Amino acid sequence: MVVNAKISLRAARVNAGFTQKQAADKLLIGTSTLQGYESGKRQPRMDLLGRMETLYGISIQHFRLAVE
Repeated sequence: MVVNAKISLRAARVNAGFTQKQAADKLLIGTSTLQGYESGKRQPRMDLLGRMETLYGISIQHFRLAVE
């Protein structure tokens, strides 16, 4: 059996041990921008998803985004 688990951007950040401010600073974006991504009001570009993947230590294919 294959389980395809998805994790929200917020859960990935929290699991990696970052506050929103810490993650935003490391991703070189504003805190309000990160809040928009985590709430689903905004969609991150692929290059930013790649940086999130590296920072959070999880493959982007496991991120649950508002638009899939």
